[in-house]
Amino acid sequence: MVNSKRLLRGIILKIVYPLFMFIGTFFKSKKEALQSLIIRLNNRLVKAERPSAKRILLLLPHCIQINDCDIRLTHNIMLCKRCGRCEIKDLIAIGEKYGISLYVATGGTLARRIVKDVIPEAIVAVACERDLSSGIVDTYPLPVIGIPNERPFGPCFNTRVDLSLVKEAIEFLSYKPDA
Repeated sequence: MVNSKRLLRGIILKIVYPLFMFIGTFFKSKKEALQSLIIRLNNRLVKAERPSAKRILLLLPHCIQINDCDIRLTHNIMLCKRCGRCEIKDLIAIGEKYGISLYVATGGTLARRIVKDVIPEAIVAVACERDLSSGIVDTYPLPVIGIPNERPFGPCFNTRVDLSLVKEAIEFLSYKPDA
């Protein structure tokens, strides 16, 4: 049963997603909505697979860090001063609580390299719909729960994330000995 759900997820990510992006080239105003739909479908199918992972990666976009911070965290998130001006402090605390890997990526190339280096069993990813949907496709068949970031100041600038959704995704993906 799990394999059929993973197969369905693969069909959606490898066939439907490219079709949606093709359609999105003609209807640019609908492209983000189509990417959001793919993320929601993927999340639903990952949840139906009921994965149980010991090595979880929490992957964050660089824009979640406050823009005028003196420290750039893309190489080492633990350099954060934890001043509380952005959510990095809270995300580090979540990562420490659950014992998971936590990284900030400046884009898709770095995110793919992090996934390759960390070798997670599952990923919780936060990003805009465009980066999230393409990242989910790139990392298939790994189970990825995608959480679109909130952009109160526009794209790629002082973005936010619902911390309760991050915790919920990590708890869902975490290893369950009875599973």
